[in-house]
Amino acid sequence: MCDIVKSGTVLGELSDYVCEECGLDKIKVISVCGHDTQSAITAVPCPDKQFAFISSGTWSLFGTELDEPIVNEQTLDINITNEGGYGNSTGFLKNIIGLWLIQESRRQFARDGKQYSYADLEREALAAKPFACFIDPDAPEFVPHGNIPERIREFCRKTNQYVPETVGEIMRCIYESLAMKYKLTFEKLCECTKRDYEVINVIGGGTKDTLLCQLTANSCNRPVTAGPIEATVLGNIAVQLMAGGDIKSIKEAREIIARSEQVTNYTPVDTEKWEEAYADFLKIVI
Repeated sequence: MCDIVKSGTVLGELSDYVCEECGLDKIKVISVCGHDTQSAITAVPCPDKQFAFISSGTWSLFGTELDEPIVNEQTLDINITNEGGYGNSTGFLKNIIGLWLIQESRRQFARDGKQYSYADLEREALAAKPFACFIDPDAPEFVPHGNIPERIREFCRKTNQYVPETVGEIMRCIYESLAMKYKLTFEKLCECTKRDYEVINVIGGGTKDTLLCQLTANSCNRPVTAGPIEATVLGNIAVQLMAGGDIKSIKEAREIIARSEQVTNYTPVDTEKWEEAYADFLKIVI
């Protein structure tokens, strides 16, 4: 096992063997953040030191960045993770299932002979009645591959809710349940850190899902800033540039990324309706 080193440490140069094999010149090898989520956090385009983020993809990582870990009974009870980040920071975050539910449902629809684009699924969801039923997105039955739509129906039957039948009803249930789980996690995050966060920064591939971003803003009653898509790559590059002295600090790196990348802003709407429906959601998950 190699020694543990800080991200941004220059480890050496590519070996002669690798250079010859790949046709490369000698270049420095730099230790970046050892986890893709931590690289993505490095690229959050937020000027404030205190920010909330969702690294959105197949999984959703919802959290913030701290100077020190928080380890106590409360964080243990809600299963929040402390991960090492750039500059001895701590990525304080909770793992939530994410776009997996939509991706795997789309695959099931295809297995049933129905082809939908992601844009099609968004339109179907928007056409369905809101707040008809909810699932706990992190229930164990939704983790394995397989027939997610049927598992959603079974979950709703067991919890004495309306049972969704159409594609739109299934998708609406997924989207709203994810947004509600984000709200629950956001509340727990604020409790654990004893902070409030004015904006939620969504980064990663999930920023392309405009409906989920808007519903997140509605549910959490916070503006959402979505972007950059390739946050992990940009964070990786930023650490290398900081190691070489081309960028002086992570604050400067984030300012550069904010100026360079396109972000989309979402303003909360219908927040009173979401708050009313949230009480029904909590009956399902608590």
